[in-house]
Amino acid sequence: MEVARDGITVNNICPGYVWTSLVENQIPDTMKARGLTRDQVINDVLLAAQPQKQFVQVEQLASLAVYLCSDAAGAITGANLSMDGGWTAQ
Repeated sequence: MEVARDGITVNNICPGYVWTSLVENQIPDTMKARGLTRDQVINDVLLAAQPQKQFVQVEQLASLAVYLCSDAAGAITGANLSMDGGWTAQ
């Protein structure tokens, strides 16, 4: 079935902490500033509000963006899509 697109869809992807070099590079400074271990910074600071206790992966965000650009998502517009390991569901 082909979906005709007559309009523009606009959606918002709201990620939690995404494992990137930016996040990884912040860990040593946070360790030093708070006197914590690497694991403590990851679990007790960065992932504290994410019930799944896992970073969002770049590939996961990319997959959602590709889906939203596909015909299969043609009826999705004006949506805020959280990809945050359950952060907003609390």
